[in-house]
Amino acid sequence: MTRPCVHLCRGAVVATAVGALVLPALGGTAGAAAPPAGATVVAAAPSPTPSGDQVRDLTPQVKQRIDQAVRRIMKQANVPGVSVGVWTPDKGEHVKSFGVADKETGRKMTPDLFMRIGSETKTFTVTAVLELADEDKVGLDDTIDKYVEGVPNGDRITLRQLAGMRSGLFNYSQDEDFFKALTSDPQRPFAPQQLLDYSFKHPVLFQPGAEFNYSNTNLILLGMVVEKISGQTLADYIQEHILDPAGLDDTSFPTGNEFPQPHAQGYTNQTATGEVEDTADWNPSWGWAAGAMISTLEDMRVWARTVATGQLPDGERLISPATQKERLTTPPTPIPGAGYGLGIFDVQGWIGHNGSLPGYESLTIHLPSAQATLVVLLNTDISYKNEEPSTLFGDAITQIISPDHVFNLPSQPAAR
Repeated sequence: MTRPCVHLCRGAVVATAVGALVLPALGGTAGAAAPPAGATVVAAAPSPTPSGDQVRDLTPQVKQRIDQAVRRIMKQANVPGVSVGVWTPDKGEHVKSFGVADKETGRKMTPDLFMRIGSETKTFTVTAVLELADEDKVGLDDTIDKYVEGVPNGDRITLRQLAGMRSGLFNYSQDEDFFKALTSDPQRPFAPQQLLDYSFKHPVLFQPGAEFNYSNTNLILLGMVVEKISGQTLADYIQEHILDPAGLDDTSFPTGNEFPQPHAQGYTNQTATGEVEDTADWNPSWGWAAGAMISTLEDMRVWARTVATGQLPDGERLISPATQKERLTTPPTPIPGAGYGLGIFDVQGWIGHNGSLPGYESLTIHLPSAQATLVVLLNTDISYKNEEPSTLFGDAITQIISPDHVFNLPSQPAAR
């Protein structure tokens, strides 16, 4: 099984973001749509009740332990730079950057830098679909052939199954020809249909709804649905209907390789030669609806709670309660301790997603029981002992701040 991500691994997918989608949270379906007949749909397993507080007070001693853990992982995994934010309503907060944003100049990592967030883009794309479902413009149990022609099993795959990674469609970013095309010219643009073509030349992996398998192909199709129904580009729809209402002024959906300043340089070994390269000017269009977006630590703090609750910072609803409940309802996945709903993971009570594409990784999660948020942004996607660095940070930090709710997403071997 592959880890959820948009990451590239020479045809393999890592659980992270656009090249690799790592840790999503559990989700459900929107509106009044019912689960597919015969499907086992259960609410996320309740998180264990801690003997004490859900989250520890962020005392100077606890903050020191967090810093020590971050520096340890940076050294082990050879991470150039990372920014970490922990926020709670009554236990304090801790925001700090470590290492360098640019290995060549030695420029320091800082919390205000723009970063590519990879597969966390999926949470925005699926939110767009759920908004359309709330408006009765789409149905989560509509089949994809109603909106996009030529999809294998298109008359049987539902929007719900696409959002929940249960379509059975081959992940285009695992295709060898795609990998060669991207790494031979990382600045080239890819159109959504080109990405689908890489997927559709492969047989389906299983029948719709039968299994869980992380596939970026699913999100490309959902992005196309949003465009067809809204009459807007996906970038414009997300700007108008999600980013603006949520006040995410430093979050964007690029159409090419544009990258706001100041940003961190990104480092990957997912290259044609296998050598480490700087990816800041790579074109993320190949991730599109699955992983092209850019954000900051502060914006992702706001988004973490918004996506986990369906509620905007001003108290208004972005997603209706019924739809949000569906988003956070899911069959279990083969990943121990993790559920995946509609474009979101639940790992031991932490709800959110991770992201990874060449040069960058991210983790944005929220613990509703304690109203705590953790965001990690770093400028490499190079794995350490088959683990995503963002997962290593998430595990280590939550062991300290929420020992009864540890973000312990296990390593999953990348598949060809």
